[in-house]
Parts: sequence; C-alpha cells; structure tokens
Amino acid sequence: MKPPPFGYHAPAAADEAVALLADLGEDAKAIAGGQSLVPMLAMRLATPEHLVDLGRVSGLRGIERRDGSLRIGAGITQTAIQRSAEVARDVPLLARATPLIGHFQIRNRGTIGGSIAHADAAAEYPAVALALDARMEILSPRGPRTVPAGRFFTGLWSTDLAEDELLTGVAFPVRGARSGFAIEEFARRGGDFAVAGAAVAVELDAAGRVTRCGIGLFGLGQSAVRAPQAEDALIGSAGADADPGEVGQAAVSALESVPSDLHASADHRRRIGADVVARAWRRAVSEAGTGGEE
Repeated sequence: MKPPPFGYHAPAAADEAVALLADLGEDAKAIAGGQSLVPMLAMRLATPEHLVDLGRVSGLRGIERRDGSLRIGAGITQTAIQRSAEVARDVPLLARATPLIGHFQIRNRGTIGGSIAHADAAAEYPAVALALDARMEILSPRGPRTVPAGRFFTGLWSTDLAEDELLTGVAFPVRGARSGFAIEEFARRGGDFAVAGAAVAVELDAAGRVTRCGIGLFGLGQSAVRAPQAEDALIGSAGADADPGEVGQAAVSALESVPSDLHASADHRRRIGADVVARAWRRAVSEAGTGGEE
C-alpha cells in the first residue's frame, strides 16, 4: 500500500516547526528519520494530512556535556550515537543498546528523538531513558519545558507531548566511577523487535552497597516501564550478594498487564523478562564492582 496524499513542510528552525505543528493541529505529524512513521503511513495506520519534516532543523543535532549530563539532540541518528566516543564514555548503556536496534540501514536514518517520541513498547531507547532517569527537553509555542523520563511515557505509542510540542533533546545524567550498565533482550531474529528486554543501571558505594538502581523493561507492557519495587528492595544492599534470579523475578512480578500475542504468551514473556533482568543485573553489578571496567 501507499500513503494517502499529504501536505509537506520543511522548516529550518525548531521555533518554525512548533509553530507549524500548532497551526496545523491534530492533522499534522512531525517526521525525523521516518523509520517508524513511514511504515505506518504505508499501511495507513497513520493518515496525517500534513508532515512536518525535521531533517533541516540544525538545532536538533549535537552532543554536548552540560551540567553533569550528556545532552543529545533529538535529530542525532542512531548510527551517530553508536559511533560517538562521548556517548560510549559518558552514557555507556545508550551506546550498548544502539546496535540492538533493527539493522544498520535503519540506524543510519532513525533518530533518538524519533524512537523516544514514537514510544514503541518493544524499543530499546525508552527503557534506557527510564533506567538512567533521562530528562526530555520539549519545545512548544509557549516555550521550553523539561519532563523526566518517568513521566514522559504514558501508554501504547503515547507520550506527554502535546500536539504542538516537539522533542528537541534528551539529557542523560553522567554516573560515577562505581557504576555498571547492561542491556539484555530476547528476539527471535537479529533486528526483530524484542519479545522482552531489560536495561539495568546500578551504582555502588565504596563498601559495595547499592546507592542507585534503575531497571527499565521493554516488550513487557504497553510502554517501556521501570521496576520500582525491585529497585527499592536493592537500595542499601550489597550488590554482589543479591541473587540475580530473585532480582529478575521481583522485576516482573509487579507487572500488571503483560501482552500476549503470536510471538509469546504473557506467561512466556514474564519468564523471558525475569531471565533478561537477571542477566543484565549480573553484568551491571560486576562492572560496577570493578569501577566501570568489566
């Protein structure tokens, strides 16, 4: 199938883009790399009357260290993130998640902002943003605002973005030396969406006790989610003593609604989810215990 006709707009600045989104209202969609939206257009799952192309908005690109965080412009491609020495050094969990996204052709076009704003439940970046307490930078005709990742994802393909708002960047806090990160997922084939996955970030004090823990789950609900009960239970404990299997079970036990489809039943997804959390936890704690060197 082919998409229905639509008006095409190519603003040169972020202010111009949000003004167009405000003027066109619910009949408009912003498009960046198009790796999620274009297939939906082709299958007529989305039928906007106008597309606002963000490809020429230079203000949406750039990677810079700012106020203890690494700020990544929403228009940065996944390939650029994968190749960035700054990302690998300052936000290693994001760097490790990127090769799991689709195939290299998709990463060449897909952007971090597009992935996060699309909010697919099986996508890696939203779970990474949750695990790292990332902050979403948003622009509208009313001005800029910042939303923590924990409040940004609101449901199936839905976020806190209003119709006239644009995600302009994502700020990831840079963690200390005794931090560890890991992402694990199960997919039937390389490049497929994950049946279930987990992104884990842990920070230890000098005695090896957990001072911070973030567990982001994907493929296990209508959106990426955190596992707050499991995280809270780990704070203050000796990271090396926590049983990975128990951590995995605790992370999935509180999930209220796990999807069941032709790829996996809800029970099977829970079992896979517990396993990927356990594997990610083991790797992350091991890295944190060696001061960031696996």
